Amino acid sequence: MAKIEPTVTSPVPFEAPAVTPPPAFSPAPAAAMPASPAPAIVGSAVPASVETASKPDPRQLDQLSRIEEKAARIEEKFARYEAVLTRAEASLERSAHKVDAAAGTMDFASIRGEISSLRDRVDATPRTGTLFLTAIVTAVLTVALTIVVLKFGVPGLFGSLLTR
Repeated sequence: MAKIEPTVTSPVPFEAPAVTPPPAFSPAPAAAMPASPAPAIVGSAVPASVETASKPDPRQLDQLSRIEEKAARIEEKFARYEAVLTRAEASLERSAHKVDAAAGTMDFASIRGEISSLRDRVDATPRTGTLFLTAIVTAVLTVALTIVVLKFGVPGLFGSLLTR
């Protein structure tokens, strides 16, 4: 189906018919009611724009209905997004309340005590100098004990291995 775009024309000024308020209800006969205006005469001097203004173009009505449908779809999408955002906001609020409640129940004094005891344990571990000294002492003792075992042997297992 071909899309019909509206044409842009300058508006033609015309006088709208005067609107009179409906008369108050009275039991007067129908003949007292004012008669409707007479239809336009074919050869009259009424401009054509006034005649077309009273009868809307079907293409314009079709265009208007499409615009209204599109606006309705946009409103529906907006409502869906608003519902999603409302649910997300509620979820965020629940999470914030849970975090607030958890933070309120924490005992910061006991946490501070745990951290200080952990710091004391870390401070009690040997540092680099102590580890190097331990490695050197271990190496020297291992060499010395290996020489003693090779020279004198292990009693009961084997004798001296360095004997000639």
